[in-house]
Amino acid sequence: MTNQPYEGYDPYQQQPQPQQPQQQWGYEEQQYATQQWQGQTWETQTHAPVQAAQGQAQGQAQGQAQPQAPASASAAETAYLPQHTYAAPAQQPAFAAPAPASAAAPAPAPAPGGPESEGGSYGPATLAGNARITDAQRARLEGRSPIIEPGMQPALLTALLGVLLAATAPLSSYALVVPLVVLQAVTAAGWFRLNGMWPARQGIALAFLGGLTADVAVLVAGRDQAPAAILGPLGIWVLLTLVLQLRSHADPDTRMSGLMATVASSALAIIATGYLGADPDAVSVGAAAVAVAVLARALPLPTPASVIVSLLAATGAGIAVGGMTDLGTKGALTGVAAAACALVGHRVASYDYPSRFVHFTAGVALPLTAAAPAVWILH
Repeated sequence: MTNQPYEGYDPYQQQPQPQQPQQQWGYEEQQYATQQWQGQTWETQTHAPVQAAQGQAQGQAQGQAQPQAPASASAAETAYLPQHTYAAPAQQPAFAAPAPASAAAPAPAPAPGGPESEGGSYGPATLAGNARITDAQRARLEGRSPIIEPGMQPALLTALLGVLLAATAPLSSYALVVPLVVLQAVTAAGWFRLNGMWPARQGIALAFLGGLTADVAVLVAGRDQAPAAILGPLGIWVLLTLVLQLRSHADPDTRMSGLMATVASSALAIIATGYLGADPDAVSVGAAAVAVAVLARALPLPTPASVIVSLLAATGAGIAVGGMTDLGTKGALTGVAAAACALVGHRVASYDYPSRFVHFTAGVALPLTAAAPAVWILH
């Protein structure tokens, strides 16, 4: 063998000097990218940009190192230089390979949830690697309350719906059905969204259909048969919900949460039919008391003082409206009982960082829906 092609050439002396700092720069960039990757979590959204940065650093180091060959280099020098230049990148670990093109563009991190968030979002990733907490959990960890009250605008809508119920009840049952159907529809939609389920069209439609069935049963049977006309559809709808959930192909946890939400929503929509089964004077007193209580509860007062003011205002409204009807002073008891139930529904609609959609559905309907049993049972 002969070393004829390498006579008079020492590659370690004639190798261009700028290559060494460029290779060192590429290695430092790769080392920095590797340290940055080790400091992140195992989330895909945070891991993909690091791989893309490593691939870009390798491409820049390799693309800038090759053109440094002198123009007067011989064929032997040109054959030798690429072999020496690509030696360092070949020793990189497996995780330093460039990421595919689909992972090159990182997805934007979700913004921290707040009162306006829609309930299905999670918080951004943390260095601890356990970041998927809800807004309510984050609020508790930060010492803040996860309760946000609906406010004055939903209270105005509740008062408007209550006035419609109070005004149409003395006219006829068919006139009362119109605002009652609106109340049942908003109740069904708001309860599902309050439980974090959206879209849930089948459950909302099923609950609303249960309320309509109870309305028709009471209109056909009359107020005297209202207990049977209301409890009958309630039992049938619970059984129907069980059958539908047993036929579902979802996982057990999803089926259980869907079962509970559908049963509760159907029960609330059907119980609201109690306004049809109650005495018209009692409906007027109870609906007016709820309207006044919710408006008083929305005033900017401390919670204990706001509750007391709401109950007192509802009692006064019950006495005033009762004086216009045959109830008289007995309207005070109906008014305070309906207001107490309405405040419970108002509190439920405020729980666990609800969204504006919850405030304008469950926050509007639940106070009136929760007051229906009190109006129905007392009269």
